[in-house]
Amino acid sequence: MLGRKKNVWCEFHQAYGHSLHTCLGLGHQLAELVKSGFLSDYLRETQGDRASGPPAEDPQHDVPVHGEVHTIAGGFSGGGCTASQRKRYARSVMTVDSVEDHSLDAYIMFTKADLRDVVPHDNDPIVISLVTAGRKVHRVLRDPGSSADVMFWPTFNKLQLSLDQLRPYPGCLYGFAGDQVEVQGYIELRTTFTDGTVVRTEKIKYLVVNAPSAYNILLGRPTLNRLGAVPSTRHMKLKLPSMEGAVITIKSDQKEARRCYENNLK
Repeated sequence: MLGRKKNVWCEFHQAYGHSLHTCLGLGHQLAELVKSGFLSDYLRETQGDRASGPPAEDPQHDVPVHGEVHTIAGGFSGGGCTASQRKRYARSVMTVDSVEDHSLDAYIMFTKADLRDVVPHDNDPIVISLVTAGRKVHRVLRDPGSSADVMFWPTFNKLQLSLDQLRPYPGCLYGFAGDQVEVQGYIELRTTFTDGTVVRTEKIKYLVVNAPSAYNILLGRPTLNRLGAVPSTRHMKLKLPSMEGAVITIKSDQKEARRCYENNLK
């Protein structure tokens, strides 16, 4: 066994011995140069580069974050208002199944003609009017970021709706100011969308909340998706199919939109 190890070492020395001696010789020469001071300038530059490290970020870009602004979360979307309903919905999302298309047959598109009656704007929101509970309601914000259709308490009172019509809702809404907002209940109302010539009426479940807002109603994803509504902030319009296959074109009220925006800032 010892003889075999000796043979291996001899073979290694014959193959790499010259290189090892060369490396040792170079190392000795470098050490002598350092002692003589010939490489002092190079060593100072190398150590300085290592000490400096990556360039520090400009402190003016370090903006403090005081909080977060979220969209409205909660409501009947995502499976329901209880934890068990939401878990059941989350599990169903992972399953692969054929999806039936229940959308109405209508071809929705926007053209240059839709820009003719649009006032030049700087990202105005789409604010429309609708009819519900026998009254026309203005200041209705199309809010695709909201997971619920929301009616605010002053609007509920102005529509002269009865508290007996409110159904209990056990959950809360989140995102108005980063905190949860208690829901007074929900009410299901027949709501009509029209452009003056074509009409479509659907039942909408509104969550009634007692929170300040410049708007009367927020139309969230549940209704927008169910209606098959297609908005265009560039054209300031909301289009949706009617039950007969025609296209309803609802123009945004830009004057009301700007007034609501200014009231929100106040």
